[in-house]
Amino acid sequence: MGAAMKENINERRRELIDDIVMQHVTGIETLGTAIRRLRLEVTGLDQETFALMCNMSTKALYQIEKDKGNPTLSTIEAILRKFGLRLGLTKSATTLYTPPPKPQKTTPQMPIRGVNPKRKTAAQLGTKAKDGDKGAAE
Repeated sequence: MGAAMKENINERRRELIDDIVMQHVTGIETLGTAIRRLRLEVTGLDQETFALMCNMSTKALYQIEKDKGNPTLSTIEAILRKFGLRLGLTKSATTLYTPPPKPQKTTPQMPIRGVNPKRKTAAQLGTKAKDGDKGAAE
């Protein structure tokens, strides 16, 4: 393998790592999915082999990648170190989550749930009573 080919592979790996980091920093990916992508896309290793490299069990790696379990910071550091990364704090560039606006509540035109559906609503009763009063008064 020539020097130019090695440089291209290393450059591609760096681009992958940068993309994965950016996806995590912006909140698009969780730490677990970022670690899974690093393992698969950068190293191409299966969970068992990568777990052995990081001196951890396959089950522990699986739980980290699924965002379950409770790994120590040193465990996460050991994984990230394999890719030249470190765990740290960053400021979020954007708001990660904005809840959707709540729809305005409208007054229902139908009877309240549990009421006999044949019954008329208060608005319908009020209208007929007024009409009936006019007819009786005349």
